[in-house]
Amino acid sequence: MKFSRKIAPEINLKQNFITKKRLREDEINFENLRSYRLDRVKKELEKNNLEACILFDPVNVRYALDSVNMSVYNMHNLTRYCFVSVSGPVILYEYFNCENLSSHLNLIDEIRPAITWDYFSNGDQASLELKKWINEVLDLSKKYFKSKKIAIDVLNGPAVTDLNKNGIEVVDAKSILEQARVIKSPDEIICMKAAIDVAEIGISKMRSELRPGMTEDELWSILHKTNIEYGGEWIECRILSSGQRTNPWMQESSNKVIQYGEMVGFDTDMVGPYGYCADISRSFVVDNKFNEEQKKLYSMAMEQIDYNSKLIKNGMAFEEFVEKSWVLPQEYYPNRYSVMVHGIGLCDEWPAIRYPDDGGERTGVFKKNMTITVESYIGKVHGKEGVKLEQQYRVSENGLELMSNHPLEDIK
Repeated sequence: MKFSRKIAPEINLKQNFITKKRLREDEINFENLRSYRLDRVKKELEKNNLEACILFDPVNVRYALDSVNMSVYNMHNLTRYCFVSVSGPVILYEYFNCENLSSHLNLIDEIRPAITWDYFSNGDQASLELKKWINEVLDLSKKYFKSKKIAIDVLNGPAVTDLNKNGIEVVDAKSILEQARVIKSPDEIICMKAAIDVAEIGISKMRSELRPGMTEDELWSILHKTNIEYGGEWIECRILSSGQRTNPWMQESSNKVIQYGEMVGFDTDMVGPYGYCADISRSFVVDNKFNEEQKKLYSMAMEQIDYNSKLIKNGMAFEEFVEKSWVLPQEYYPNRYSVMVHGIGLCDEWPAIRYPDDGGERTGVFKKNMTITVESYIGKVHGKEGVKLEQQYRVSENGLELMSNHPLEDIK
């Protein structure tokens, strides 16, 4: 019996990835990666005259400690967190009976059971558990942050109120962690490239399997499967649409059946291997035969990405970029995307650089080894379709280094 040749390309694709992943892992110094990130957090605390922080956001916990457990679950439950002090210990407060999961991480000085006080976990005992947590923080304060001032990234109202009543001032840790995460180490860049490798395998599969008659959800599922299959973690959004659902943008995938000749656009928003994000947008036409209007939209999106990416240089102020950026024609402006540029790392990160009328970050500067995405959405108000493109870059000494290599469409 002969086996079909159709499976060979996928086998080769997987084998090539396994070889590349092995090579990338050989290049990553995980001890340096972890030390660099924790040190960045501590230095940002010092800059802000703070002695310690408590982190609940699983992305921030991952950045500071490289410790992972049920990330999506812990995005909406206060059941796992860590304490980081500048001069004292690093303590992970782990979910019930999961202390062994991070025992291999030598930057964590101690692992304790998490004290949880949310209603889901404790019901009518929540207030009693909150008192235990407050007492735990007070004990930490006596030993490690005697200023009685601490940065916390995510916290509910009752906990903030009770901390204040007990003389503890809470400040927002969001800016501290965002600034810590801005400049990537060489090991982080390798991790990000590994995530992009997986995303681009998924994009290639979506491109080759796209057929009239499949649903948007079916097409989107290919990226999900690929991410998990190749060691990724989750996907932040599910933005994929086809035909008239591509305008306006930001519609999530549905059971709509994709038709011959329609535009299909999507945004990966994919948290891949090692927890790093691959944020790439592509737009395809089902039969790969662009009509004149589709060509026009696609050409404009490419022009905007190309113009803005060539404009950005190491040391350029965000304000200068906004002033000099590609001008979106007025008939497309009301449907503009929310940002022109944003940072990228373990997820979407600071800065969010918006169109001139939309505010956003203006006082910062592009710096070497920031990683960013450059975005474009082109679609008229009440237009039939729209095109979404996005590329991922590293800021280098002399401009931008393209990190996302899946080719754009040939529309000639």
